[in-house]
Amino acid sequence: QVQLVASGGGSVQAGGSLRLSCAASGSTYSNYCMGWFRQAPGKEREAVAAIHTRSSTTYYVDSVKGRFTISQDNAKNTLYLQMNNLKPEDTAMYYCAATAGTCTRWYNWQFVNDWGQGTQVTVSS
Repeated sequence: QVQLVASGGGSVQAGGSLRLSCAASGSTYSNYCMGWFRQAPGKEREAVAAIHTRSSTTYYVDSVKGRFTISQDNAKNTLYLQMNNLKPEDTAMYYCAATAGTCTRWYNWQFVNDWGQGTQVTVSS
């Protein structure tokens, strides 16, 4: 089991930037698909981005490609999500997530093993 603590959310205007962090502890961090999901009120939880802890291969949902960057610092067991050129439609609660093994189903929240608490991102127009 991995314990995840997310931070870095906030309120920004459209076009602004935020960086989310997620500190992981507990089980061995070396073979996980680490990701970010988000959920807006009244909408389903959706995958935003993922990265594998061994290969560092990254995955993004189309709506954030070119604007968001997922990265990791394995020495610190910390996951990041740099969000640039934010849009009002990015407003949501953001959750970091850990899935043991590969990123084959990184986009599907049902396969996530461990969740962090959410951090709110609000983008105003």
